[in-house]
Amino acid sequence: MTVDLYSYVRGYSRGLTTLQHILRKGADHAASVGVPESEMLRWSLAPDMFDLRQQAITVIQFTQQWLARAADLPQPVPVEGEPGLAEILARAAEAQAFVDGLTPAEFQGRDDVPLTFDLGQIAPTLPVGQWIAGFATTNFYFHLSMAYAILRNRGVPLGKRDLFAGGL
Repeated sequence: MTVDLYSYVRGYSRGLTTLQHILRKGADHAASVGVPESEMLRWSLAPDMFDLRQQAITVIQFTQQWLARAADLPQPVPVEGEPGLAEILARAAEAQAFVDGLTPAEFQGRDDVPLTFDLGQIAPTLPVGQWIAGFATTNFYFHLSMAYAILRNRGVPLGKRDLFAGGL
């Protein structure tokens, strides 16, 4: 599957901007209704789903880890523990800087390079382009959408435009 891997970089960049935007709106709303930040970060849609904190961390990590894999760059240090909002926003800004520093040349010729990744139950080997287009990007947008949905579900005044805060 041949894709222009670099074309995904802008989408991840926009998504990071959106994540930071909705988290800030969520924090403003939580403060206005007397909900501590630590409680806000534990909000989730269902008991068996990631909470807001983990949704945000997953967006950040999918951005850095999968773009690094696609470009054959060293893996960034994962987010560990239970960071507060300030740390999550700082990590999102670091991820944004990482993304902004990527170049088309780093992705050139990488579409069909085989990559094996351990998913727990299986460790498939797929072309990098298939991992990015079919797995990484789908998961990135899923977790970004879940963060949005969690906040919206808790009364944060978000609309569709907020999901496009990073641009089109």
